[in-house]
Amino acid sequence: RIIIAPFGANVDTPRLSLPLFYPAAKRLRRAYLQNTMSTLLKDLYSEAFFERFAAALAAILPQFKKSDFLALIFNAEWQEKTLKERMRQTTEALHTVLAADFEQAAAQIEKLIAFLQKNGEKNGALPYIFLPDYVELYGMEHLQRSALAMERITEFISCEFAVRPFILRYGNAMIAYMQAWSRHKNEHVRRLASEGVRPRLPWAIALPVFKRNPEPILPILEALKADESEYVRRSVANCLNDIAKDHPQTLLSIAQRWRGQSVQTDKLLKHACRNLLKQGEPTALALFGLQSSENIAVSGFRLSTDRLKMGERVDFSFFLHNAGSSAQNLRIEYAMYFLRQNGGYGKKVFKISERQLNANEKAEIQRYYSFRPITTRKYYAGIQRIALLVNGEQKAEAQLYLQD
Repeated sequence: RIIIAPFGANVDTPRLSLPLFYPAAKRLRRAYLQNTMSTLLKDLYSEAFFERFAAALAAILPQFKKSDFLALIFNAEWQEKTLKERMRQTTEALHTVLAADFEQAAAQIEKLIAFLQKNGEKNGALPYIFLPDYVELYGMEHLQRSALAMERITEFISCEFAVRPFILRYGNAMIAYMQAWSRHKNEHVRRLASEGVRPRLPWAIALPVFKRNPEPILPILEALKADESEYVRRSVANCLNDIAKDHPQTLLSIAQRWRGQSVQTDKLLKHACRNLLKQGEPTALALFGLQSSENIAVSGFRLSTDRLKMGERVDFSFFLHNAGSSAQNLRIEYAMYFLRQNGGYGKKVFKISERQLNANEKAEIQRYYSFRPITTRKYYAGIQRIALLVNGEQKAEAQLYLQD
């Protein structure tokens, strides 16, 4: 996923997490970063967008009145509304022009999507997130028709958020639909099967039932582990990573069964196990050939400074030496121990690289860490610590003082 936010954004700056499959995601991020801070994501819902959308509605709805629809959108409160509020207002306005009966309305939405695609609207265009929202808001009493609608809509714009309330309400009945989607010809629908059941999907409501017991969703992941689409396989990896946060042994058991089946599946597992690897979990490390680093020596650990100000960076370097008699695979990381407001420390591990070090080989590593303010982390003046990790084992540590 990408987080859309400008450099130096503060906590009040709009931002959005987008799946990378959205065709417009990277272009949107680039355009957003190039514009001034006054350019807001909510302005995706522009007059030009609604002119195009109203034209599409007019093409499929004989009784559609453009002026009435636009009046519902651009009311007195429109300018003050957030992105999410504008999305919901569009959903509600759309409800006034579609059929009152949900099954008929769902058919109209499907017809609308076909018209948009035929007329050059690209799949994944972010403003159309109100279409999944429509199903979530008005289709909850119509499981079968809503499932069919989400299957069609997600080929145009993902229903990964909209599907989750249906899972919470309908349980196994909804899972049965998603198991069928895992065999769908369209990769976006197959991805919905795995992405929609993620226990901890970012920016979405959680699925506590799968936090407690992930067993019902494992057949979906099994069906998709060798999918031809990397986009789908990556979703499987992310779902497994979610599962591991509550049930690490479940992921380790799956990894031991899947390991070695294909290059693609091994790559999936590596991504799925990323947090376990950062935690130095021995079984996970061993699965990927990362054995004990007792023969690996770290020397010459140097910081460019032991005192710096907020916004500055510290450079550091060190040497690795394989004192053993055979080559060894290494996962090289550093851990930042950030001083917290309460005087304790919070740990964050950053990967440097993975490489093989031959017998008696020595290598120099150089990196830096910037204390530039970011919205997801607050720095506090005082002693900060930097530790070096090799195959999950801490080899050296240094300190520096961060000033206000």
